[in-house]
Amino acid sequence: MRNVQFLTGFALLILASSLASAFDPSPLQDICVAIDEPKNAVFVNGKFCKDPKLARPGDFFLSGLDKPGNTANRLGFSVKNANVDQIPGLNTLGISAVRIDYAPYGQNPPHTHPRATEILTVLEGTLYVGFVTSNQLNNTLVAKVLKKGDVFVFPIGLIHFQFNIGKTNAVAIAALSSQNPGVITIANSVFGANPPINPDFLSKAFQLDVDVVKDLEAKF
Repeated sequence: MRNVQFLTGFALLILASSLASAFDPSPLQDICVAIDEPKNAVFVNGKFCKDPKLARPGDFFLSGLDKPGNTANRLGFSVKNANVDQIPGLNTLGISAVRIDYAPYGQNPPHTHPRATEILTVLEGTLYVGFVTSNQLNNTLVAKVLKKGDVFVFPIGLIHFQFNIGKTNAVAIAALSSQNPGVITIANSVFGANPPINPDFLSKAFQLDVDVVKDLEAKF
């Protein structure tokens, strides 16, 4: 009986451990600076690690987030990343950041981060932000107008957005709970897939005229 209880407890422990490591792994050493060269390196969660003794301050440093991004595009926004691709020392640490600039009435369109929760702080301007819950919670919109100094959280995996409702530029800084959170922009993914998704299928899925779907696919 004791053996059965032990095996059951051990199996539950293994299951809990596997669930806990479903996202960014917990570090097993102080640092694991990412490198592209695999020689004499260890492969960890998509990145090779250099010998910790060879780590340098520059591996943990990035400058330029004080500089505005270029918002001269059709959506009027710009994102500057500070993730493991820009800061190799972030590897295995489970965190990253972005600077987001918005032109007047610019928007960061509906998107998701498949591997991270996001916490956003407004530095300048006025933003209308929100996320939509899953089907389980009836696709409820949770939205709010934010001003300078306000903070808002977007839960992992949920569709969310930001829209500059002011007449001046807006700036925000966001932290994300992954070294490489990823981004899926909804419209780009659906209407800009390569090769394109069959427009007849999308027409039925979105309850749109097929010609409207074809026009959207042409734009993306």
